[in-house]
This record gives sequence, C-alpha cells and structure tokens, in this order.
Amino acid sequence: MEIERKFLVKKEEIPSLSSYPFHEIEQGYLCTSPVVRIRRQDEEYYLTYKSAGLLAREEYNLPLTREAYEHLRPKADGIVISKTRYLIPEKEGLTIELDIFHGEYEGLLLAEVEFSSEEEAHSYQPPAWFLEDVTYSPRYHNSNMSKGTAYTG
Repeated sequence: MEIERKFLVKKEEIPSLSSYPFHEIEQGYLCTSPVVRIRRQDEEYYLTYKSAGLLAREEYNLPLTREAYEHLRPKADGIVISKTRYLIPEKEGLTIELDIFHGEYEGLLLAEVEFSSEEEAHSYQPPAWFLEDVTYSPRYHNSNMSKGTAYTG
C-alpha cells in the first residue's frame, strides 16, 4: 500500500539541493486506468501497477531489464515524463521526494512524502517551503500529466 501526500513547493525557498542524493527518472504509461507504468530510475527499470486512489492505493513494482524497458517505451501513451528526484530527510524519519520536472513540464516542482498509515499522513505538518497540498487533485498525478491535459502551470 502506498500512502502519500503531494505538495506544490515555493521554488525560491527550496533548500540547497547539492548535498542530497537524487535519481534521474523517466516514466511512461502503458495504461492510465488502472495505472500501468514503466520507469527508468538511473540504471534500474520497473513495471508498476497502481490501483485507483489519491491518498492511498495499492502499488506493485516488478523489475524489468533494460531491453524490456526499451521495447515497451515506444508503446507508452502520451508524454514520457522526465524528472530529477531529490531525497531530502524530513522530521520523524520521513523523506521528502522533491521532483523537478523536465521537458513538457519544465518548471513544475512537486514534493511527495510517503507514510506508514493514513493517520500519520493526515497529521503531517509540512515545512514552510511547501505550498498547496495537491494530494486530492488528480491533475498532479503523473498518469494524468502523461495525457498532456492535467497540469497547465
């Protein structure tokens, strides 16, 4: 079960990112209902299934070979999303995953925080550099963004 909240962030107040680990991510969607996604994260490759839901949903990741990923990539519908994901330590052992988008969504920054329970997610107090909580806004789901009809800046 994936339980996460998602936030827009204040670009000018993001902490310096030079000391944080990061991943280069590319992902495409073979299906958006239910979500079936392929992802390259650095040199690792995955096929992911996600059930319906906004705050909490089932998620299953299966490893892919590079060859399988490259075979499936042209079959992705819509926009293949590209982003850099920084991993920023947060209070209480949590991690902020800060996504800085490239390509069609250049300039979009989203922060996600994953939780072990819905109660923990609801009680979370975000840092001051977070803006609007967009957890319940489908327009910021990457699967919807891949259609080119969700986020408009």
